[in-house]
Amino acid sequence: MDKLKIMSVFGTRPEAIKMAPLIKELQSQTWCDPKVVVTGQHREMLDQVLDIFDIDPDYDLNIMSQGQTIFDITSRVLNGFGDILKKENPDMVLVHGDTTTTFAAAMAAFYCQIPIGHVEAGLRTWNKYSPFPEEMNRQMTDDLSDLYFAPTSQSKENLLRENKADDAIYVTGNTAIDAMKFTISENYQNPILSSNGSSVRRLLVTMHRRENLGTPMENVFTAIKEIAHDFEDVEIIFPMHKNPAVRDLAKKVLGNNTRIHLVEPFDVVDFQNILSRCHIVLTDSGGIQEEAPSLGVPVLVLRDTTERPEGIQAGTVKLIGTNRKLVYDAVSTLLTDSSEYDRMAHAENPYGDGKASKKIVSVIAEYFEKHIH
Repeated sequence: MDKLKIMSVFGTRPEAIKMAPLIKELQSQTWCDPKVVVTGQHREMLDQVLDIFDIDPDYDLNIMSQGQTIFDITSRVLNGFGDILKKENPDMVLVHGDTTTTFAAAMAAFYCQIPIGHVEAGLRTWNKYSPFPEEMNRQMTDDLSDLYFAPTSQSKENLLRENKADDAIYVTGNTAIDAMKFTISENYQNPILSSNGSSVRRLLVTMHRRENLGTPMENVFTAIKEIAHDFEDVEIIFPMHKNPAVRDLAKKVLGNNTRIHLVEPFDVVDFQNILSRCHIVLTDSGGIQEEAPSLGVPVLVLRDTTERPEGIQAGTVKLIGTNRKLVYDAVSTLLTDSSEYDRMAHAENPYGDGKASKKIVSVIAEYFEKHIH
């Protein structure tokens, strides 16, 4: 029998990090012929991950352009990936999460009547504009999918609420945890960690979402500046997103402070190792809400909603929004109340055991055994 052609497609750094361990697992199988397509929705940051995990894409759409809009991304992925699907005719397409690449690639696969497996399916805020456009990207992708790889039982419940077939949903854990086996090292060193000795408490901050640009971001940056002023043992590390709106505001509010490090984005190895050595992380990212609990780092989420409520329920994640006073108060509480800090730092990680990729691959193999025989 010919090998089954399983095609993975992704376009941004977070997708690449989470798909990399799954691609590695597929490459270790004898029954499948894995193909990798990247869209290049985020170019430079995507390439870093491909290099680290030693993944050589079969196709690269290279769609990124200066000032691109979601209209541009959607149309370029739909057309470019559609051409690849017609040429390769894979047995299944695997997409990840909630990017515009994810939705457009799933749409192209649907148009070609190719089965779709959605990795990290079922995440919901139930608010179509929060986060935008990710919430509807994932909902529409789930409407098109044939197999659902839900990271948690909560995400499975969300899919069942939408009348997705129970026997098509598999709770696998999150592949983000798998990826850490490739990246975290006890011997890791970085100059940014060597300043002021071991007594310093480091806060890692990431912020980039569209809905936080402008006033919300300025509020958060102002609170962070006040924390740096009021707590002399605290250093803040802020890897600045490539978006000029983020960088300009960060330099304006946070610049010229010896204990606030405005740095270029880290690659995944640097980021996860630095995260593991930080005291607290403040973020509007999704993936960090899954990674940090594995490392015992409390997460303060700079958003009003999250599609990852499991971390909140477990106690390792707290939703704090972008109000200046609320951000300041949440951080200062963790810096001054050791029992509250310990409660968050030692909460159980709800996102899996690092074996999600193996589970996903075995489900795909079973799916084809049923459908081929």
